[in-house]
Parts: sequence; structure tokens; C-alpha cells
Amino acid sequence: MTELHLLLATIKRHLRTRGLTYRDVAARLGLSEPSVKRLFSTGRIPLERLMTLCAMLDLTLAELTQEAASSTPKLQGLEAGQEAELVSDPKLLLVATCALNHWTMADIVAHYRIDEAECIQRLARLDRMRLIDLLPGNRIRINVARDFDWLPEGPIRRYFRERGQDDFLAGDFGREDEALFFVHGMLSPEANAQFMTQVRRLRRSFAALHDESLAAPDGTRRGMGLLLALREWEPPDFSRLRR
Repeated sequence: MTELHLLLATIKRHLRTRGLTYRDVAARLGLSEPSVKRLFSTGRIPLERLMTLCAMLDLTLAELTQEAASSTPKLQGLEAGQEAELVSDPKLLLVATCALNHWTMADIVAHYRIDEAECIQRLARLDRMRLIDLLPGNRIRINVARDFDWLPEGPIRRYFRERGQDDFLAGDFGREDEALFFVHGMLSPEANAQFMTQVRRLRRSFAALHDESLAAPDGTRRGMGLLLALREWEPPDFSRLRR
């Protein structure tokens, strides 16, 4: 579904809610009823008439656009086979990572050794996986929910453990914009549940700040890694001393 068809679908939903018909729309637009039906079926509607429809529904164009975008089902995660497809092709995984961080195709090609044809091919695969929508002009629309996550024991997390975790933790975390904390304690089930709620809230906060950072000037956003880990654990040296 194109963006314009999505807007028109949202308009039709509002028309039904208000009990309005194509005849009412035709009267407002100064068109015949068959002409209105063609507008909605073909999606060929001038901006001026789109604005008139918004006014008819007491909506701004910005409100209509926001509602249309939020009505699109967002992907919560991938299947194991899809994750395996990502890690099987380093360039596909690279393009996916960049796309989910709101890079344009031009950004990807400019920063990495991947030509335009290769990039378009990978973007088309991501479109088929529904991670993104590849729009005209090779524009990218992210199609994942804010709480999108990889499978707990899936290929992506295994890839990180095997290929990225040691490298990530090898840094000294000494810069002002870096931090590494390790604490150990004994929590009751209630305290652990309370802390898990705070961890989830922190993750949502990170995602929200990621979205806000999209408005930052070009070149000022930097890739930041955040690792949150919490599990029942005892140092191996202690475990070996258990009776």
C-alpha cells in the first residue's frame, strides 16, 4: 500500500465513523460521486482536495499523516530463519543495521564498500522481510515497533555473542560518554521484578532518545552500544566450592 493509499484508507475510516458517504464528499469537493470513487480507488488526488477532505473531517494534514502511519502494523520481531538470513550475508546485516538507524541509501553507499546496485538488492530483501518499506526513489521507511527485539536464543544474539561481545567489552570505557558498571547482590523475587521493570523502562527511554536524535544535524549522531544484562549468577570460582 502506497503512502497516499494509506492516507485515503484513514480518511475512509473517518468517513465511516462520522456516517458520511461518497455523496457527501462529492458535494464538498464539487465533483460527481463516480469521480470521488475513482479518486479513492486510484489514489490520484491533488493536494488541494486532500486538504479539503482533512478540513471536512476536522483534521490537519499532519494529524492525518500521523494517524495513517500509526495504523500500519509494526513488526515485533523476526522468525529464526529470517534472522539466519541476515547473519548469513554480512552486507545484508550491515544494510539492515544502517536502515534501522534511519540511514538513507546514499549514506550507506557513501560510508561503506557497497555499491548502489548491491545496496538496492539488500534493501529489497529487507522489504520482503517487512523490516522496512522500500519506497519510490529508494527511500526507506522503518517498519518495526519501538519494542522490536531479536529472538532470545536466535541467530542475531548468537552472532553478537560470538562475533561482537568480546570486542564490545574490550574497550576501557574511560571516556566521559562511556560507562561500564558491574554490581552483584542478592535480591528477593519482588525486588528482582521491580528492577526488571526499571530495566525495561530504561530500554524504552533509550529507544525514545534514538527517535529524538533523528532531528540532530547531519553527522552529529554516533552509533552507541548499550548492553543490559541481568540473570541469576554466581562466580564460577564460588560455584566450584559449593557442597
